[in-house]
Amino acid sequence: INHNIGQVPAPFEHNITLDEHQKAAKYNLEKISLNNFEVIIGAIITFAFTLGGGLQLINTCLSWFTNYPLSQGVLVIGLFAIINGILDLPFSWYRTFCIEQKFGFNKITTKLFIFDLLKGILLGLIIGIPLLYAVLWLMNNMGVLWWLYVFIVLVGFNLLMLVLYPTIIAPIFNKFTPLADLELKVRIEKLLAKCGFKSQGVFIMDGSKRSSHGNAYFTGLGKSKRIVFFDTLIKQLNHDEIEAVLAHELGHFKHKHITKQMFISFAITFVTLYVLSLLIGANWFYNALGVADINNANALLLFSIVIGIVSFPFAPLSSYFSRKNEFEADNFAKQHSNKEWLINGLVKMYRDNASTLTPDELYVKFYYSHPPANIRIANLEKMKDS
Repeated sequence: INHNIGQVPAPFEHNITLDEHQKAAKYNLEKISLNNFEVIIGAIITFAFTLGGGLQLINTCLSWFTNYPLSQGVLVIGLFAIINGILDLPFSWYRTFCIEQKFGFNKITTKLFIFDLLKGILLGLIIGIPLLYAVLWLMNNMGVLWWLYVFIVLVGFNLLMLVLYPTIIAPIFNKFTPLADLELKVRIEKLLAKCGFKSQGVFIMDGSKRSSHGNAYFTGLGKSKRIVFFDTLIKQLNHDEIEAVLAHELGHFKHKHITKQMFISFAITFVTLYVLSLLIGANWFYNALGVADINNANALLLFSIVIGIVSFPFAPLSSYFSRKNEFEADNFAKQHSNKEWLINGLVKMYRDNASTLTPDELYVKFYYSHPPANIRIANLEKMKDS
């Protein structure tokens, strides 16, 4: 965070007070400090699982319970995930009930937090266990081209989740109700028709039961596509601003950003699975990471750890293209709605979500999927009206 927080940047001085500006800077500093500490702890945990012998210990202990390689592999990965989840829980708790609570954003109760956790675990078991069995079975039985079959299964699984998420998975955690504001609904339908977008409806999500942060998003695939507004966003913005924000989201659709990102993700999965197929039988790969048992489950776990580290230097590239997409969506919104409405809506969202107006430039390059507020607003201001 840029420490120049003694005054509000000029583009925002009429809409954001000095107190709000400083609150946002302090809020983001606390989040970054927690993230940095989490990274350090994560590195220690990774060392403990690998060179520290933790993963090998899990394999040894589970070998006492089952002699079936497929079941043992599922148990190894499952136990690894459970241990990681338990170790991550204090950070999630502190983030929610300390930082978010301190700055007035948290609305979730302890009871709901626990229920969300239990539902997430149950959903993970229902979905994850069959998928793990399928992947490990293919790795065991499909010869040298196992990675190609696994790739096909993972692509199919992801596409299926895109279809099922809006109507089956998301309602497990939130309530979705059709937009009741008839005037706003008419405006949205006109904008959708103008932009050639078809959806299964516009829904309001009860985001306020967990947080006061506002957001809007598209979800689904094909005929299951739907538009979702957080109820908090509906309260934050007026109709003009909501239309402009929706036009921005439609810009992502018209420029096929989501489709492109999906294909890039599939391409990365294809390459990484092929690389894993080259490493899976190499003794040095396991030994270098502190594991003696050479099996498919360990290969998956170790490779997931390695790929997370190797991919870090590519973070600026990913963030750059994400920010580029945001500029394109802003330009689309300006052409199909009104840039002043979008600017006003963005300023309100930056203010109400306590987004810092003075981020560090290097931090932006690595981690910001959206352009910083000052650059984004300046870019909209200089755009010529259509």
